[in-house]
Amino acid sequence: MRTSDSQVPKRERDRFTFISGGDTFRSMKATNWEFTNRALLFGLIFALSFPLYFLDHQNSTAALASWLGPRLQRDPDLAARLLFAFAAILLIVAALLRTWASSYLCAGVVYAAEVKTDSLVADGPYRLVRNPLYFANVLMVIGMGAMMSRTGFLVAVVAMLVFCYRLILREEAELQASQGQQYEGYRKAVPRLWPALWPRIAPAGRQARWIEGFKAESWYWGFAIALVTFAITLKLTLFFTILAGSLVLFWVSSVVLQKKSNSQA
Repeated sequence: MRTSDSQVPKRERDRFTFISGGDTFRSMKATNWEFTNRALLFGLIFALSFPLYFLDHQNSTAALASWLGPRLQRDPDLAARLLFAFAAILLIVAALLRTWASSYLCAGVVYAAEVKTDSLVADGPYRLVRNPLYFANVLMVIGMGAMMSRTGFLVAVVAMLVFCYRLILREEAELQASQGQQYEGYRKAVPRLWPALWPRIAPAGRQARWIEGFKAESWYWGFAIALVTFAITLKLTLFFTILAGSLVLFWVSSVVLQKKSNSQA
């Protein structure tokens, strides 16, 4: 039996945090402001992590290549090029995953200012992991971390993990409150953030809309293109130009889609 948000007292919804399987993160649930402005906060994670070169001047990939090269009996410069290529491939995988996940949702749901709880999506990547969009963000920040300092990489990965977890806990609370037993069964079958190797539930019959998915995640593909371009050319100017354009597209599209979603509510 489904329960609409209107049937749950506001005070109870605000206090409710879904906890199971040993979770002890009540205080970690994202606030209304954080959820509404998550696009801004995602961007700020990168905006604050990249400048950390002023604390740590060594690039994370160069440091890893210098450590790996001698151990693999390879030139450190070649090892660095291969690591940048791997990071670019990781970003492409993350972009594909987000596009796949978004193709089962409309862009207004992905970037809405509030949690959409009208129906439970249990198709495509949602059969493997409950939060494929946030899992892709974790992959993305690891890939982008190749361009950061060692300190920046660490800060960005930790910040992304913590923030994604806060958002997930909020969304789970809303879905548990509105979907009840339907979501409970889904939660027990499908992992929260780290995907299973095979689908955990039967398909629900929803069809992917790939064109809509690519439109919703066009900014994300910009991140992948920026890193691929750098891996090929080693030109930082090109990388940061494409990255900046992608971030602007992300923020603008998020604001537009949130306003559109609110006007249709």
